[in-house]
Amino acid sequence: MRFLFAIFLVCGVALCGVASAQTSGKAIYDERCVQCHGIDGRGNGAAAPVLMPRPRDFAAAQFKLRTTETGSLPTDDDLIRTITYGVPGTSMPGWQKFLSTSDIAAVAAYIKSFSPRFAVERPQGIPTVAASVPGAPTPQTVAAGKAVYEKLRCAACHGTDGKGTGAIATDLKDDAGRPLPATNLTEPWTFRGGATPQDVYLRFRTGMNGTPMPSFATAASETELRNLAAYVLTLARKPVWDMTAEEVSAFYQAQAAEAERDPVRRGRYVVSSIGCSFCHTPIRGDGSLVDGMLFAGGQKWTAAPFGDFVSYNLTSDKETGLGGWSDDQIKAALTRGIRPDGSRMIPFPMPWPSYASLSASDLNAVVAYLRTIPPISNRIPAPSRPNIVSYLWGKFQLLILKKDMPLLAYPGNSGSAGGV
Repeated sequence: MRFLFAIFLVCGVALCGVASAQTSGKAIYDERCVQCHGIDGRGNGAAAPVLMPRPRDFAAAQFKLRTTETGSLPTDDDLIRTITYGVPGTSMPGWQKFLSTSDIAAVAAYIKSFSPRFAVERPQGIPTVAASVPGAPTPQTVAAGKAVYEKLRCAACHGTDGKGTGAIATDLKDDAGRPLPATNLTEPWTFRGGATPQDVYLRFRTGMNGTPMPSFATAASETELRNLAAYVLTLARKPVWDMTAEEVSAFYQAQAAEAERDPVRRGRYVVSSIGCSFCHTPIRGDGSLVDGMLFAGGQKWTAAPFGDFVSYNLTSDKETGLGGWSDDQIKAALTRGIRPDGSRMIPFPMPWPSYASLSASDLNAVVAYLRTIPPISNRIPAPSRPNIVSYLWGKFQLLILKKDMPLLAYPGNSGSAGGV
């Protein structure tokens, strides 16, 4: 009897401990994480539409940073490591300075509750990962790694120089159809999972679930993948914070010259950096972009008390997109909020004041890139204005009562190609 009571007591304590971790994990998640990842963990928080890459969708259980086989769930340690150190090159910070070790573990446990896969599957580990840590690269391993880079055709996405030169896969997308530029291998401080030889090796070995980055486990040996990691790290350029004033000047002059030589590529980079596709593409209810409508506009917002607005069609369609606009008209809309008919935009939801400082070279590059976007017919309705009473009442609430007025985004396409 005492034995059974002891078992009951131990199990009860264990279950209470799990429940407590879940409770504290949820409380921390709701306070710290929900703004980006959303209340249900689907990566659809309030800040998600303006972030690139988008926050991780925990319900889909497609995790990039793992020490497990491609397609597999991450281990608890994988989740804890990501929360602790963050994800370089993204908006995901490291929480080690703000949360205790136990708090981070509690958040990791709560994140697992968003997907039923964690209840029925076990992470499929890679036995060789912990077997050895690659040593310092040698001329031999680097040369061998360069050969592997060519064998696996890494240049198709990353370019012959690691920063995109000669790349042929220039319109990569994640599994949700969102644009996902290939990583610039000359900037290892932006590598999502870290920039040690072991970190880089893991990306080749495990792949990155939910992205075009595959696992090369069956295409190359362990030695080849470790040599590839050694080679990739030799592509790193000197970071700006380590440069002298003369080096910084020369670096930016070289960047400007490269942009002048290839304005379309520069324009693609600028458009990607400022996130044009996230507003100028219809979205589904979960916040994902509608397939086949990239840059076709049609996303609708209510910006109280100013009215309803629908994003413009940025494709090259001559009737409904930018194909009928002049270069100067595109620049005026982008930097001064002036439409082709001479009317003015308010500074939101289209944040044209933020783009007013773009250089002439970058403006030309943006226009050059937009001209290359294939045409999609999607006629966009004019903004709708509220009646004078609603407008004045809204301004009164905004200015006198100091009430925050909502900016609401709606799923679906509000253009002429509605129903997508």
